Amino acid sequence: MNLLQIQQVANDLGAAATETVTQPTEIKLSIFDLATKGGWIMILLAVLSIIAVYIFIERYIAVSRATKYDNGFMDRIREYMKEGKLDSAKALCRGNSTPISRMIEKGLSRIGRPLSDINSAIENVGNLEVAQLERGVGILAMIASAAPMIGFLGTVTGMIRAFYNMSMAGNNIDISLLSSGIYEAMVTTVGGLIVGIIAYFFHAIISTKIQKVVNLLEGKATEFMDVLNEPA
Repeated sequence: MNLLQIQQVANDLGAAATETVTQPTEIKLSIFDLATKGGWIMILLAVLSIIAVYIFIERYIAVSRATKYDNGFMDRIREYMKEGKLDSAKALCRGNSTPISRMIEKGLSRIGRPLSDINSAIENVGNLEVAQLERGVGILAMIASAAPMIGFLGTVTGMIRAFYNMSMAGNNIDISLLSSGIYEAMVTTVGGLIVGIIAYFFHAIISTKIQKVVNLLEGKATEFMDVLNEPA
């Protein structure tokens, strides 16, 4: 074996030794394990998140149903009114069962009274319909505001725990004594912000859809009053 071969063997052995050096073990932490380190604050945030998701889904379905509208509805109402078939117009409203149809039905039941009374009756029904659609939306706004503050509360309690552990350890301070408090402080902050941001977007989406219903109700109420004001 010549010198070149000996050097090659030495290089190979050195490379093999380098590859066999123990690498630092990567610690993997699941989302659930990380959440549990946040303590009881995370349980409260989890409950708030479940409430927010439930309200969003329930209200989204309800508001989506309220936005469904038959484009020919007002045309048929106008025809029935011109023909004097108020009972047929009311039956059509009852068959639709939408906020618009209930509002128009109230207006039909007030025909014969002053126009101001009819308009007031329609507006009252419209306000009640909107109030029904907004049921629970305020809770979404509350969760969007409260969740980050609850997360910051966990931050304070976590840091208090960390400093308390330091004071009790004296000169024998170990990183493990601080880890639980620091985990609680950081995890609750992130959890509170996540829940708050999600609830904020839920509230914005539902509020936007409700505003569309409000605009639709106002437009159809005006159209109904215009029909009443048309010459016979």
